[in-house]
Amino acid sequence: MMLDLEVIRQSLPDFGRGVLMSMQLLALCLATGFVLSVPLAMARISSRRVLAWPVWVFTYVVRGTPLLVQIFIVYYGLAQFPAVRESVLWPLLREAWFCAWLAFSINTLAYTTEIIAGALKATPAGEVEAARAYGLGGWRLYRRILLPSALRRALPQYGNEVVSLMHATSIASTVTLVDVTRVARDVYANHLLPVEAFGTAAVIYFVLTFVMVGGFRWLEGRYLRHLQPQAAASR
Repeated sequence: MMLDLEVIRQSLPDFGRGVLMSMQLLALCLATGFVLSVPLAMARISSRRVLAWPVWVFTYVVRGTPLLVQIFIVYYGLAQFPAVRESVLWPLLREAWFCAWLAFSINTLAYTTEIIAGALKATPAGEVEAARAYGLGGWRLYRRILLPSALRRALPQYGNEVVSLMHATSIASTVTLVDVTRVARDVYANHLLPVEAFGTAAVIYFVLTFVMVGGFRWLEGRYLRHLQPQAAASR
């Protein structure tokens, strides 16, 4: 069987626009999730239950349900409530792009919160004691010691989350967004060539994954270099 390269060539501009849509959605969701995850992670490891438990419930529920279900609830489910349709948020909630951003942001927020919280809990006690010996406490302790150290340690897990969310953007087409997967479906519907349509999408996702993984490997080598001798010595 020979591939129809002409169909692939003609569809490349559409795939390019689909990649742009997917990357814009990914970048905005990652930025939203990361900014909000830092204070939530701090609350998650707090000794005060009134702070820690609501965050735990939030992350447990979100991580325990499929992202596809979450985006359907946001896009299709909220519209059935008259209070939502009559609220000031309805002009946003009826837009597919906003609903996709909201669902993906909530999902990555839950996972990123747990990643950063785990990294904060793994901070060596010696680092905390040394910082307190210098008079650091409260927000200054987090800003200068705990968060920088935790964010470096969280790089491998966060890299996996970024790649997973990039793959998950493929379901944005279920709420009418024209992403890479939607373009592939349209090419298949127009030409009935599944290999050319979805094969091109697979290659695009593979290249994006390769670039992202390489970028995070570079960051790990740069910011986790001080941990490499310890890892080698423990073998």
